[in-house]
Amino acid sequence: MTLWQGRFGGEKPAPELLAFTVSLPFDRRLAIDDVTGSRAHAHGLEKAGVLTGEEASIVVTALDRIEEELIDGTFAFQPDDEDIHTAVERRVIELAGTAGAKLHTGRSRNDQVATDMRLYAKRALTDVAALVLGLQHVLLDRARAAGEAYLPGYTHLQRAQPVLLAHHLLAHAWALARDIDRLVDARRRLDVSPLGAGALAGSSLPLDPDAVAAELRFAARFENSLDAVADRDFVAEALFDLALIGVHLSRIGEEVALWASEEFGFLHLADAWATGSSMLPQKKNPDIAELARGKAGRLIGHLTGFLATLKGLPLSYNRDLQEDKEPLFDAVDQVKGALLALSGLLATAQFDIARMQAAADVAHLAATDLAEHLVSTGMPFREAHSIVGALVHDALERHVPLAELVEAHPALGAEALALLEPGVAATRRTTPGGAGPGPVAEQLRHFADRLAADERRLSRG
Repeated sequence: MTLWQGRFGGEKPAPELLAFTVSLPFDRRLAIDDVTGSRAHAHGLEKAGVLTGEEASIVVTALDRIEEELIDGTFAFQPDDEDIHTAVERRVIELAGTAGAKLHTGRSRNDQVATDMRLYAKRALTDVAALVLGLQHVLLDRARAAGEAYLPGYTHLQRAQPVLLAHHLLAHAWALARDIDRLVDARRRLDVSPLGAGALAGSSLPLDPDAVAAELRFAARFENSLDAVADRDFVAEALFDLALIGVHLSRIGEEVALWASEEFGFLHLADAWATGSSMLPQKKNPDIAELARGKAGRLIGHLTGFLATLKGLPLSYNRDLQEDKEPLFDAVDQVKGALLALSGLLATAQFDIARMQAAADVAHLAATDLAEHLVSTGMPFREAHSIVGALVHDALERHVPLAELVEAHPALGAEALALLEPGVAATRRTTPGGAGPGPVAEQLRHFADRLAADERRLSRG
């Protein structure tokens, strides 16, 4: 069944045309949204006098039954259903007869699919945000449990300064908090109903798009019918938000893969959250971390590909826009899977605190503390930096312990030597937002408050 055959002669559509243009294999995911939008449209048609009260009741009853069939898996799709809209309308007519044939009055698949996609996107972004919050809870719990354990902080993948493990974990958690902001903002911007825009110009019938928008729980209705059916900014924005979440998860995955290696040895994976090798009996592989890292490229590809699709389209609707669904559906699925898997991995992993702290207790990592000690005596920082840098150079070149050179230096001596004791450097960061015990304790409180506030924000949507 096609919805457009009346314009054509008796010749049937070419099989190759149908095979290339069919979208039912993937847009059937919008089935419940399509029924929801159709139900609201039927109510609108009743208010406009297109459907009588009895006809509207018959159509809505048919839609309710179709929803039940879709949920319990008994809905019978037919080979000539080209998309979900065709399938639902066909079944409505089967159940409701002449009244069902009136359902598409004042509506086009152009505004219908735009409505379905916005209903889906609102729900999907909310679901993703809830899983982001779940991963943030894991990171917060592990940060609290870490106490004053510390490890090297890195720049350029070179050991830089000791930081508390809690501080490091919360760095990932704060990045995810920005993702929550973006998801909530994107959900707000897409919360506009396109239903009533028709194919591109609205309708001559006395329809009420505002009432339909309210029934569908959209915050507003469209302002311009051309824009309403052509707009897929919300899909592009969702793809960007999902891609950036993927980038953040990739960074976590990269660190897990590094930390779980024997070279680092900072983290040991629980057996249930690791894999083995088909050939190497000794292996325990961080496949979740690696796939989280690898899927980021897939997510970026969805975004860039869809932007390329959009860039050359004139107003208003073009069939190219059918390409919005598969990237969005897949991006949602991949991000949700990665969030669940990484949450489980991080919740069960064991940190090797002794190994972390031993790596952070290398004397050279206190070089900045030595320079700041000299600054506290009145020395300009650039001069202090030069002195300490020269001492580090000499220690490495001459294979002499840095402590000996510090103790012997007239501007440093025994007082500065105490800064090289194990664990001391990790305690010395005191500025707000810094990596020392005081600022991190405050940060834990702030992050817990932020997490609770984001949960409230999400529940209001």
